[in-house]
Amino acid sequence: TSLRVSVASVCSAIMSDKAKEAELSTKMASLPLGDHSHEPPISKAVGSAEKGDLSTAPSGGTKGRRRNRSRSLSQSSNDSYSTSSYTGSSSDEEEGSPREKEQVTASGFTDFCVKNLRQAEFGRREIDIAEQEMPGIVALRERAGKDLPLKGAKIVGCTHINAQTAVLLETLAALGAHVRWAACNIFSTQNEVAAALAEKGFSVFAWRGETEEDFWWCIDKTVNTENWQPNLILDDGGDATHLMIKKYPAMFKMVKGVCEESVTGVHRLYQLSKAGKLNVPAMNVNDSVTKTMFDNFYACRESIIDSLKRSTDVMFSGKQVLVAGYGEVGKGCCQALKGLGCIVYVTEIDPICALQACMDGVRTVKLGEVIRHVDIVITATGNKNVVTREHMDKMKNGCIVCNMGHSNTEIDVNSLRTPELTWEKVRSQVDHIIWPDGKRIILLAEGRLVNLSLSSVPSINVSITSCTQALALIELFNAPLNRYKSDVYLLPKKMDEYVASLHLPMFDAHLSELSDDQAKYLGLSKAGPFKPNYYRY
Repeated sequence: TSLRVSVASVCSAIMSDKAKEAELSTKMASLPLGDHSHEPPISKAVGSAEKGDLSTAPSGGTKGRRRNRSRSLSQSSNDSYSTSSYTGSSSDEEEGSPREKEQVTASGFTDFCVKNLRQAEFGRREIDIAEQEMPGIVALRERAGKDLPLKGAKIVGCTHINAQTAVLLETLAALGAHVRWAACNIFSTQNEVAAALAEKGFSVFAWRGETEEDFWWCIDKTVNTENWQPNLILDDGGDATHLMIKKYPAMFKMVKGVCEESVTGVHRLYQLSKAGKLNVPAMNVNDSVTKTMFDNFYACRESIIDSLKRSTDVMFSGKQVLVAGYGEVGKGCCQALKGLGCIVYVTEIDPICALQACMDGVRTVKLGEVIRHVDIVITATGNKNVVTREHMDKMKNGCIVCNMGHSNTEIDVNSLRTPELTWEKVRSQVDHIIWPDGKRIILLAEGRLVNLSLSSVPSINVSITSCTQALALIELFNAPLNRYKSDVYLLPKKMDEYVASLHLPMFDAHLSELSDDQAKYLGLSKAGPFKPNYYRY
């Protein structure tokens, strides 16, 4: 009986609420369209675009109604501009530049420039989390820490600055190196991680949302300072190498070697070598098997989905996607997108890669053949002007455009900064570019690396890359005179296999061993290397 009474009372309450809702709806319906007198007040800082601009003509008419650009007032929109459109950057801008601030750590250290030193404790927790998923680089630190193979090394670093990179920096320092670091991308820096590194005494010059001038200033600060002659460069994209050659050629000639991890940077090194302008040996880490396969393929396969979901909330099933380039990055992107039900197209200049795409069930096309009806365009070539203004003029309304290649040259973003187009900031690193007829495309990270600007890369993949970088630096620093000439070298196969072996315990994997007879039959050492350099994994 008591249960019946309880249920009855609940039903009665629900019916009462419905009656109140009906009464409120009737009252609201009687209001003239555009009357917002009953709306709760909204902070002026949010702006009319955030409220949803529904201003209309005088009462009774809808003529002259402005286009609705409504957005929910979620936490993610709190960093938005107060107007519905703007012309400029979508970076997270705060009052003033870090270059104008005087910052001092608790220990009195001042040789750094970061966004907000107060975030150091938060950044330290991020680094601790990353370290748990980076068994290889941690194992290398423990095994080589007593020998200090980098004692006396002075390293200029220009890479993405995130929690995973911080683990590499602390490993290099534990191996005896003195490092100075800048970012290779203006949008990929984790400010809290940069703060944590500065608080620990690292000379870090980087913050998220740097201007181009800031970008080169930061790299210059890592190279040019009192009582500092770098003898190693760890580069991602070749910017630090480029700056030293152009601005400090005498200093560059005293460097023992360069370690480069990107397709673009390696391409630059080979160009320098061919032109006779590379005066020091360089290690091509990008084309080591562990870097190419696990960072370029496996990491991009996961991070492309994560970055698109976080930034646009898009559903992939049935979407038509164009991926420019079917290298390791393009292959990873295509595999992930196909797995979620996308119709995937690829553009390629290389007939071998194009044939691979065909065999993988991906249609190979020219960009102009499909540009009018694709929903997402992803560049992954390392080239320039792959997607031009002409292409973007032909794109459908709502097309998402982003880049997975290293640099910001693949999408011609500068051609979009014209008076007839309106830039509307939606979220951090997400812009609507609006044409005069109302068509809009969604541009992510202003054409820069989308996965490192809007997402995160799996820590274990960075651990693998970090190990190859650390070993390359150790090799270049300790190599006898004249072992390496002024040329570009691949990481020795034995080191590649060692990097892989450092990560197997995380998966509880157990390697088989060759018997003496088997090793003799194959003509191999029982300790490796197990494959010739020409072997295709």
